[in-house]
Amino acid sequence: MRAVHANGLTLHLSETGNPDGPAVVFANSLGTDLRLWDALLPLLPEGPRYLRYDLRGHGLSDCPDGPYAIADLTKDAEGLIEGLGLGPVVFVGLSIGGMIGQDLAFRRPDLVRALVLSNTAPRMGTPRMWQDRIDAIRAGGLGAVRDAVLDRWFGPQFRGIPEVALWGAMLSRTPVEGYLGCCAALADADLTARTATLDLPVLAIGGSADGASPPALVTAMADSMAGATCRIIEGAGHLPCVETPAAYAAILAPFLKEHAHV
Repeated sequence: MRAVHANGLTLHLSETGNPDGPAVVFANSLGTDLRLWDALLPLLPEGPRYLRYDLRGHGLSDCPDGPYAIADLTKDAEGLIEGLGLGPVVFVGLSIGGMIGQDLAFRRPDLVRALVLSNTAPRMGTPRMWQDRIDAIRAGGLGAVRDAVLDRWFGPQFRGIPEVALWGAMLSRTPVEGYLGCCAALADADLTARTATLDLPVLAIGGSADGASPPALVTAMADSMAGATCRIIEGAGHLPCVETPAAYAAILAPFLKEHAHV
């Protein structure tokens, strides 16, 4: 295990690939941890330095009292990149991780050479929706939303396999205050105006069966940015790097070969 101090927190991270290669940083989604990328990494090109970290309040990273703001999560990523001397990086973020990527590229364009925005948007959900989820979890724990979240995470075919129970366990074991802190960040975040100004290589990825960030939302985000491209994986849900890692790698690998270089 490895840790880095960033923005006053200890963040858990994992590193694979070429330690001297250009850095690719992965940020996980709400209710998951850095294991989100396990099936994908062996399928990616050799050469880059691949780093994954657990968001605050997730996995083995510190869980400060909430609520959080997207700016807090962005400063965590900024501190990690600067603390390890990585920038500029290719930043790959899924869901809330993608919102962090959008905000980081806007606030610190010197730290991001290219951006992969997976199953995300400048605004996800509504404040009322997030408050309802917070209230349900306060009343019944993460188990109260487990099945509904899994239904949004995975397409119908993958949803029925035994391994989905492991992802439900990961969700249920997320620190409650960390999960709720990130819900509060999502409730308040609207990056629409700043995301539309981004001018760097961007790859947007979505899933046709995504119940959390529907493909129309991902496509609209890509359309708002100059030079962004968008690919939708047929049949995949909110976590296509888990559900269809080979299809995901086939989209991501050419982008990394073009942009993850010194």
